[in-house]
Amino acid sequence: MDVQEMLGLWWTVPAGAALVGYVCSLAGLTRPQRAVWVTARVVEVHRPGHGDSKRPGIPVTVAFHDPSTGREFRMRHAGSNGHVVAAAWVGQEFPVRYPRRRPERFHLMLDAKGEERGLGGPNCMLLLLLVGLVVHAFVVWGRPHGLMCLGGLLLVVGALSRDRQHARARAALLDGSVAVPGHVVAVTKDVHTDGEGGEIVNHAPVVAFTTREGIHVTALCREGIARPGLSLGRDLTIHYAPADPAVLTPDLDHDRRERAAAVRFIVYLLLAGIASVTLGVALLHDLLPIT
Repeated sequence: MDVQEMLGLWWTVPAGAALVGYVCSLAGLTRPQRAVWVTARVVEVHRPGHGDSKRPGIPVTVAFHDPSTGREFRMRHAGSNGHVVAAAWVGQEFPVRYPRRRPERFHLMLDAKGEERGLGGPNCMLLLLLVGLVVHAFVVWGRPHGLMCLGGLLLVVGALSRDRQHARARAALLDGSVAVPGHVVAVTKDVHTDGEGGEIVNHAPVVAFTTREGIHVTALCREGIARPGLSLGRDLTIHYAPADPAVLTPDLDHDRRERAAAVRFIVYLLLAGIASVTLGVALLHDLLPIT
């Protein structure tokens, strides 16, 4: 198989998968669209064990009713069925979806926006298709067209990114944050292997605090705590948003820097896209014959 055939296969497979996915979404046939969607309530919060992995998040037991039978189900969620819960308290509500008549196969969704139509897979295939366009442009059409297509892809990714909106929303919530005492009740531990066989140890403290409204919150703090591996039992101050206690930080300055870094990355992405398109146009202009 030569390069042209490989590029043709790259165009065909993602394009076909994306097309099938979008057609199924329009017809209401995707898995999320055929599933049952209900609201689940946290009835029990389980504290992660000291030294456990952070990947399951904060384990919780949720309760929800099957609308077809009216029966209540209580299920434990620990990161395997859907998204990871980073902060939890009794009474917290989450959207849950599951196949009809199969509530035991529930998926807890932190954000139902964009999930209900089942567009995640088709959108990923569309992104692969755009990447294929960039590769095709470099290999077949030459460097100027490749740079213009690469710049266009960077501009699209930067324009569609929700990082800026998330940063602004988080900043707005934390602008009116409330400070309360907290306590590190456990420290999770994950060990990764680098390319040279060495071990990289990552620690994430688990903190517990009580809001001014009397809500007992257990949260996983991946950032903002100095020397996290030695933080077990440490007392600290937690800043949380009264409108949503899941929006919290032990260090407001660190949180501001992280938000600013996320916004800067998107700005750099857009600038790189503009520069790539400009360079491609300039190279293409130099290659055009002068009449």
